[in-house]
Amino acid sequence: MRPSVLFACLWASATALPSSLPAGPDVSIVQLSNQPPSDLPTTWQWTSTGPLVGPKNDGRGIAGIKDPTIILINGTHHVFASTAQSAGYNLVYFTFADWADAPNATFYYLDQAPLGTGYRAAPQVFWFAPHKLWYLVYQNGNAAYSTNPDINNPKGWTAPKVFYPDGMPKIIEQNIGDGYWVDMWVICDSTSCHLFSSDDNGQLYRSETSLEQFPNGMSQPVIAMQDNRNDLFEAACVYSLPDGKYLLLVEAIGTDGHRWFRSWTADSIRGPWQGLANTEQNPWARSNNVQFDGDVWTKSISHGEIIRDGTVDEKLLIDPCNIRFMYQGMDPSAGGEYNALPWRLGFITHNNPAC
Repeated sequence: MRPSVLFACLWASATALPSSLPAGPDVSIVQLSNQPPSDLPTTWQWTSTGPLVGPKNDGRGIAGIKDPTIILINGTHHVFASTAQSAGYNLVYFTFADWADAPNATFYYLDQAPLGTGYRAAPQVFWFAPHKLWYLVYQNGNAAYSTNPDINNPKGWTAPKVFYPDGMPKIIEQNIGDGYWVDMWVICDSTSCHLFSSDDNGQLYRSETSLEQFPNGMSQPVIAMQDNRNDLFEAACVYSLPDGKYLLLVEAIGTDGHRWFRSWTADSIRGPWQGLANTEQNPWARSNNVQFDGDVWTKSISHGEIIRDGTVDEKLLIDPCNIRFMYQGMDPSAGGEYNALPWRLGFITHNNPAC
């Protein structure tokens, strides 16, 4: 999402949290058993819910809920998202069990935590096993993070620290044009942690540091991928697969003006990335491969995240046989100022896994 937006998704390793709720510092990480194969289809089909989560009528004047990051632990979904309005952005946290409960989930606004007021947007949450801490990564004009030993305590998120103490890296300054530096995303393997970000101008960047140094020591970014502005826009996510490969998702703006997702795979987080489903005719997720339960409430499949079910550590492992994606959508007839657009959250479920 711009200073109002953020997007990134990546596929990482083969570890999972134990059955007890990983709220505090005594959590250990165990290996997954019976790992599914990583075969991914070359064409994708989805079914979508209607809009499930939107702003509350609570006096805050929020126009949109967007940019969700989501994990599922012991039957409870934990969601962090951006709150958007003309005045700017901040973050919200909520939980629910079943999707039917999502519309009634209680909002906890993170401007009430030490994380603080002001511009914070496009969050990503994960459990960093070496520190036994939850990390919340987000944009605040820099690439920022807060930590918390207990994901159930929204007041526990620390004041922001940044990955780039000297500000925007030079390579981004040189390429950003009239874009925005957005959508920070962290994924680690057994030795390194990598930070991805986008510039809304056709570049996807990657920095790295050692697992031991994280969150300090991020290298100067390199360009991980480059394309036309609208074809490589923002909201990148990278995940690991059980066979050690990785999946990259990036949001694009289609020729019809609506948002959709492209996908690539690689043997390493460093790339090179090979196209999987990455055209408008054969997308990873777009209005032309999504069927809706009821009315077609959105033509944009925009900034979101694959639901990480139990495997919530820094390696971002996903199950390729059970992919569900929480995304932001919007009434196609809506218009007006970008920050005040009425984004809502829904889910798509993958219908044709290769396993």
